[in-house]
Amino acid sequence: MQQVRSSIRTLDNACVEAVAPLRPQNPVNVKRVESIVDEARFEYLFPLRAPEYSYRGFLQAVAKFPAVCGDYADGRDAEAICRKTLATMFAHFAQETGAHESWRPEEEYRQALFHVREMGWKEGDRNGYNGECQGSGWIAETWPCGKFSDGSFKSYFGRGAKQLSYNYNYGPFSAAMYGDVRTLLDAPERVADTWLNLASATFFFTYPQPPKPSMLHVIDGTWQPNDADRADGLVPGFGVTTLIINGGVECGGDAEHAQSANRMTYYRAFAATLGVPVPADEVLGCKGMKQFGESGAGALPIYWENNWTEQPGCKLVGYQTAFSALKPGDYVGCVRVAFPNVEIVDDTKG
Repeated sequence: MQQVRSSIRTLDNACVEAVAPLRPQNPVNVKRVESIVDEARFEYLFPLRAPEYSYRGFLQAVAKFPAVCGDYADGRDAEAICRKTLATMFAHFAQETGAHESWRPEEEYRQALFHVREMGWKEGDRNGYNGECQGSGWIAETWPCGKFSDGSFKSYFGRGAKQLSYNYNYGPFSAAMYGDVRTLLDAPERVADTWLNLASATFFFTYPQPPKPSMLHVIDGTWQPNDADRADGLVPGFGVTTLIINGGVECGGDAEHAQSANRMTYYRAFAATLGVPVPADEVLGCKGMKQFGESGAGALPIYWENNWTEQPGCKLVGYQTAFSALKPGDYVGCVRVAFPNVEIVDDTKG
């Protein structure tokens, strides 16, 4: 729990807004990123990027989550981990938002950040990835969808470098950024038009979604597979990060899926550019990998669920619920829902 809390900590938005290239007061993790990818290299690596993706926005996205390219107190090589982090993130950017046009003079791995919004969608479009907005299920109640003036639900199609989709991703991202799920559920366009387009990617990179570990914990070695993981083919390496992002579509087959193969190619290219060694035995693809399971090492019990006993209370579970053990007050919220007839007395205040 402490490792997760540390990895998802955030910097105050006022401090993030002050971040700028070469600013002496930039946070330590931002300075480390600047030393590896300066503005000139950023321009070289992303020559086709949409104007909404700026170098300053990239640094702000890193600043918001201090664990991204941050220091380690246990002897781990922060520089090497940062380089591998950036190569991994950039490879996935290239697949998620790249132009994918072989006729261009720029190599395909350098065509990332071309798309800000999912192809075929524009702001104002209806019925986009909002099927979970209807009804009274816990997803709709926990992350209530915004509405247009005509009463129809806002659309949560892919936006930003990670192509963030669905209300159950916009809501947690909004909570991480602003402490309020409604901010981005009511204004999802901000994930495309502001520095949030890159912060959405660093958010997804740091946050675990049990039973899946975070990509950060895969790359920095915090996640170590147990026997159940290894039996399912889940081992450290770039391939398992693809499983985290899009395993239901790209992973598990007998042959490497075309999209996964693209990611492998892009990763090799970025790794070579950023000085990241790729061992011959590193698993870069995800063919044959099964999905993360509740017996795996990534199934961290960080959510509250009804304890299903006569004694009022909630228990920790390793699958997602409406109540996170990482958020103050969510335990009481869980108990209120699970035992609505029980009077809860707050005796923590003097």
